Amino acid sequence: MEREEPNRGERASKKWMVVALMIGSSSLLSGCVVLEEKYNAEKTRSLNFQRLLAQEERRTAELDSEVKRTKQELAEFEARNRELAGQVQSVREHMMRLQEETEAIKESSLLERKAMEDMRRSSHPVAKPKPAAPPPQTFDDISGLESAPPKTPVVDKGNEGIQEPGPAVRAGSMLHVVKPGETLFRISRRYGIEIEKLKKLNKLPDDIIEVGQKLIVGAE
Repeated sequence: MEREEPNRGERASKKWMVVALMIGSSSLLSGCVVLEEKYNAEKTRSLNFQRLLAQEERRTAELDSEVKRTKQELAEFEARNRELAGQVQSVREHMMRLQEETEAIKESSLLERKAMEDMRRSSHPVAKPKPAAPPPQTFDDISGLESAPPKTPVVDKGNEGIQEPGPAVRAGSMLHVVKPGETLFRISRRYGIEIEKLKKLNKLPDDIIEVGQKLIVGAE
């Protein structure tokens, strides 16, 4: 009997050990299952993140290609703009040369017209009209001369002092006296005023001016 009791105790302890081992193994198994589930979840999240990262990389590559294409197009536009600017500048220079040539031709024609006018005036001088001789006096007229006041002789100046009325010079107007060799174009360029405005200010019918003529060129 005494021997059976220790055997029973050993058997009970073994049973408890087996139960404990089973409980421990079950807890380990459950822990492993939980860890496996967490691992699978983390793995799934990692795969999703890798897919998103790959999508972002593809999108970044597409954006980089678009940026490169945009830069290339911008460089082409800038080159074309520089080319067009050069063409516009060349056209402006050509137009300026044409304008200068036109003004030079106009100036030479004005000089020719002025020279022809001077030659015409020098070749055909204006003859002064001679004063008419007084009629012969009779004795009847002599008696009336004593009582009549003396008459002032009328002098016909002809074309000496007759000039076309010039423009009315206002107070504060700046005048220019025409010198030999000057033309209306040169005077307008000198004072920075248009030829038409200069003609309008001085009431000139054409571009012909005389040496010594006073022209209104602006306000002081």
